[in-house]
Amino acid sequence: MIQSSRKVRRSAIIFTAVLAFALIPAAAANADTVIDGPVGLGTAAPFGVLAASTVTNTGPSIINGDVGLSPQTSITGFPPGIVNGTIHATDAVAAQAQIDLTTAYNTAASLTPTTVGLGELAGLSLTPGVYSGGELALNGALTLAGTAESVWVFQAASTLTAGSGSLITITGGASACNVFWQVGSSATLGSAAQFVGTVMANVSITATTGATVTGRLLARTGAVTLDTNTITVDSACDASPGTVTTSPEITSAAPPAGETGTPYSHTITASGTPAPTFVESGALPPGLSLEETTGLLSGTPTTPGTFEFTVTAANGTAPDATAVYSITVTAPAVTLSGSGASSGALADSGADLAPAAIFAGVLLASGLALALFARSRRLRG
Repeated sequence: MIQSSRKVRRSAIIFTAVLAFALIPAAAANADTVIDGPVGLGTAAPFGVLAASTVTNTGPSIINGDVGLSPQTSITGFPPGIVNGTIHATDAVAAQAQIDLTTAYNTAASLTPTTVGLGELAGLSLTPGVYSGGELALNGALTLAGTAESVWVFQAASTLTAGSGSLITITGGASACNVFWQVGSSATLGSAAQFVGTVMANVSITATTGATVTGRLLARTGAVTLDTNTITVDSACDASPGTVTTSPEITSAAPPAGETGTPYSHTITASGTPAPTFVESGALPPGLSLEETTGLLSGTPTTPGTFEFTVTAANGTAPDATAVYSITVTAPAVTLSGSGASSGALADSGADLAPAAIFAGVLLASGLALALFARSRRLRG
C-alpha cells in the first residue's frame, strides 16, 4: 500500500514537471543588438582629445581637432603642443561632449559581437563586424579590409594595448571614421604606434612617445596623457550615426486555457527595437485570432479540444523570436436551470412541491412501519 502511494506521488510529480515544461515557450535565440552605420558621437565628434580629469601633454604634439576637458580643469602642455582646433576647458561644450561620449560608449558596448574571445590582433585581416575580447592587444600589424560603408567595433572588456611600432592598415576604401574601440578600463598606445580609429575608454588613455592616431582619444572618467603625438580627426567623417536595433525576445507567459462560448483575451508581448510584429502558424482555436501589431490573442472559442500553434515576433533584425503554445478549450460544465440550478434541483415549474414531498415521506415511513409490524407477528406466531 505504501509503495502504491509512493508510485502515485512520483507519477504526479513527473506529470506536473512535464506539464510545466509544456507551458514554457520554445527557447528563442538571445536578442541581438546591431548597428547599420557608424557609432554616433554627437557633439564629441570634433574632439581629437577629450578627458574628464586632466589632459597632459609633453613635447610638440599636434592635435588636428578640438581638445576638451570636463568636469575637471587641468589642461597642460599647450604649448609646446599645438591644437588646430578649439580648447574647451570645463565649459558647456566639453560637458555636453562628455554626455554624448557616454552615450556612444554605451552604444558600442551594447552591440552583439560577431566574433568573441579575441586577444592578440597582430597578423589578422578583419572584415567589418563587432569584435570582442577581454584584454585586446596589438603587437604587430592589423589589416581592416572593407569599403567606405564598412564599420568595425572592437570591445575590450578591460584594457587595450598597442605595442611599440604596431600598425593598423585599412584597405578597400574603408575609412578610419568607422573604426571604434570601446575599452572597459584604460588604453595605452606604444611608442611610434600607428593607430586608427576612435578610442572610447571608460577610464584613461596614454599615448607614448611618437604614437600617431588617425581618429580620436576620448576618456570618460580619467585622463588623456600625450607625448609628442599626432592626432588627426578626419574632417570628411560622416556625422550621421547608424541606427541601433535589437532583435525580438518574447516576454509574456504562455496563454491560458479557454472555454467555448466564453470571450477569451491574452496579450503576447516581445521586447525589441523597433517594436516587433506577430504572426501565428499552426492551429489557433476556432474563434480566436492574433492581432499582428499588438499581439492580442482574442475572440470566443467555438470548438473544444487542444490546439498547438507557433507565434513568431519579427522586426527586421535577426534572429526572429518564436514560441510554441498549446491552448486547451473545454466545453462549459452542464448545470440544471432554474432557482435550484447550483444544487442540481429541478427547474422551477411554478408549483410548490414541498407538500407533496412531505406526504410522500409520510407514506413511505408508514409503509415501512406496517412491514416491520407484520414481520414481528409472524415471528411470534
